[in-house]
Amino acid sequence: MKVIAMIPARYGASRFPGKLLKDLAGKPVIVRTYEAVKATKLFDEVYVVTDSDVIEKEVSAAGGKVFRSLKEHETGSDRIAEAAENLDVDIVVNVQGDEPFTRMEPLRDLIDVFKADPKKQIDLASLVHPMNTWDEIENPNNVKVVMDSSNCVMYFSRSPIPYPQNKEINSTYYKHIGIYAFRKSALTAFTQMPMQQNEATEKLEGIRFLEYGKKIKMVETPFKVIGIDTEEDLVTANKLWK
Repeated sequence: MKVIAMIPARYGASRFPGKLLKDLAGKPVIVRTYEAVKATKLFDEVYVVTDSDVIEKEVSAAGGKVFRSLKEHETGSDRIAEAAENLDVDIVVNVQGDEPFTRMEPLRDLIDVFKADPKKQIDLASLVHPMNTWDEIENPNNVKVVMDSSNCVMYFSRSPIPYPQNKEINSTYYKHIGIYAFRKSALTAFTQMPMQQNEATEKLEGIRFLEYGKKIKMVETPFKVIGIDTEEDLVTANKLWK
């Protein structure tokens, strides 16, 4: 089974433009992320997928492999699907470019989902982390996941799901961590599936896979993802790095 990692890297982030080129302990954020993924030694190849000359230059200078997007894309899945189209691979793991603290363990757990699926019934795998406060649960920036008894996704939402009719009941709410592992066939199919109402309403591309009958397996992880979305996050990241 050939497994690769792809790191989509757009220059123009709406909340923090150019964040992937900001300095993190002497190197650009995107280079730190590339090196962290490479250091896991889980992948046959690691690629940064970008539409930016300057991101390509920085990653190439650090010895990284870069795929230049030739098209405009609405989602990260579309972007890496273009890059993976002509590659002879089985599994593609999508790691966000603003996550320089990426660890080996959760990525290994995602890959293990496919190793344990000889009948190839699972199309995608991703991660969840339990939430502990109502502030977290009710925050629309935290994507919630409802799973069945096999830990396969029933639905994603920005709203609290299941609906807390009685907050005294000790229910566990799960936050989706947006690291996906795809069978290449599912990733390729994504680009051929038009967006439907629920995805457009929630602005969550994972819903598209569900609407077209793809099976997504979730793995619970104790590790919290540390991403860089704001200037404050970058300051915190530099302190953590030290």
